Amino acid sequence: MVKTPGNSDISINQTSLSRLTIELGGQRPFLIGIGGCGMSALARLIGEAGLDIRGCDSTPSPITEALSQASISVGFDESAAQLPEDVDVVIASAAIKPDHPMMIEATRRGLTIMSYPEALGVCMRGRTGIAIAGTHGKSTTTAMLGCALTDAKIEPSVIVGATCPQLANGALGENRSPVGYRVGESKIPNGDWTGWPGVLLAEACEFNRSFHHLRPTIGSISQIEADHLDIYGSLDAVVEAFAEFAQLIAPRDQGGKLIIAHDGAHRREVTAGLACSVETIGFNPTADWMIGYEPTTGEVSVCEPEGVTRSWALTMPGEHNAFNSAMAYAIGRSVGADGELLAQSFQAFAGLDRRLQLLGTRDGVRVYDDYGHHPTEIDATLRALVQRENPHKIGGRLICVFQPHQHSRTRFFLDEFATSFEHADMVIVPHIYFVRDSEIEKHRVSSADLVDKLRARKVRAMHLYPFEAIIEQLENLCRPGDLLVVMGAGPVWKIGKGYLEGKMDGGVV
Repeated sequence: MVKTPGNSDISINQTSLSRLTIELGGQRPFLIGIGGCGMSALARLIGEAGLDIRGCDSTPSPITEALSQASISVGFDESAAQLPEDVDVVIASAAIKPDHPMMIEATRRGLTIMSYPEALGVCMRGRTGIAIAGTHGKSTTTAMLGCALTDAKIEPSVIVGATCPQLANGALGENRSPVGYRVGESKIPNGDWTGWPGVLLAEACEFNRSFHHLRPTIGSISQIEADHLDIYGSLDAVVEAFAEFAQLIAPRDQGGKLIIAHDGAHRREVTAGLACSVETIGFNPTADWMIGYEPTTGEVSVCEPEGVTRSWALTMPGEHNAFNSAMAYAIGRSVGADGELLAQSFQAFAGLDRRLQLLGTRDGVRVYDDYGHHPTEIDATLRALVQRENPHKIGGRLICVFQPHQHSRTRFFLDEFATSFEHADMVIVPHIYFVRDSEIEKHRVSSADLVDKLRARKVRAMHLYPFEAIIEQLENLCRPGDLLVVMGAGPVWKIGKGYLEGKMDGGVV
């Protein structure tokens, strides 16, 4: 028994081999799709508890190679016959469909079958879980907080949906390795929560209501907007799903807390009737955690509920990233981390892959890569770049290559997408990235429809494909002083890399 910060007694259920064996349904799990960021991190986390981890993926990758080097067996033959006979539980990534040969075989054998979020929720039950939710900023906030808690000697376990070179050793550490995970201690070794179960920090994804499987001690919710409407159908349903997530946070007398955006998070609907404590965060002076931000210098300040203010200069531009770092600070303080160490870590944080990532410079053209695929994310990213770099001041332009992600999202937000590029001087749109949608949906909207909307708003835009043709166009279009931003959740990143390397022969794309 230990005392919580609120001086109430709780029982600590440590993550252990026996508990995971019971809750996972066995101690010989097999992970299908083990090469994904989240699945590979989950494999390592479960493996640390002593379970025998094996898995498969469709193709070899640096992630699967790293797993093999960590003595985790990975195969690439996904036929039913390759599902080992002694497996007692199958964990499948979100990309794995029920008609996958190994899933059919697991069903035939009557094995326990779990999704990735279900297995993550099992792991979180025995730890001090921190779940980062919201329509935007989950990966960035999780990576920032993971690095900061590491620098503050909290020694967290972290699972984030992108690679971050600083995650393994903290932003203040010297060693760099692009990973999307960190395996920490079983107990918190430092700070006000010393002796509590070790921290497990993870994104809480709303897609397909995945975050309903998590059991966090501390949760956060940033902005809530309409998204994944192919799943939810309406904004009201999205808000309801976030409210159900908030209900899963531990009660106040067990340290449970929700930190929610003061504005833009439908907080009255989300927080109604919660058993955990609730604190707000935002730029509004009435927020419990009040944020200040100077866009030209990147200085962020946060005033804590008790009145203490700390600040740091953030290398990642944009008000949205200022908010992400402030949210990470509030959560870090809420789990007992030293505020000064957190601030030092944020100041040293260099970012993560595909989140406003500077890929390099070619002939005076600075090339950025970004994962943004929602209208709000696009507007925030382009606005941040113009504020920080101001290419027009030196006669440059902001050129954006944007690949829409899913036909349904493009159709639902067509007008919103058209208004989100006002800071761009030129927009090039390849084919929509086709994933999850039906063939019927595929024929309801096209990239040309978005280009027409952009042109109607006096934005220079063109629809161009394949990727090789776009790189060739960029060769002719870009000039010294320009910013080139490649955006989208699909393989559009290959265009930025191809342009930097001067490859138009299809070898990169």
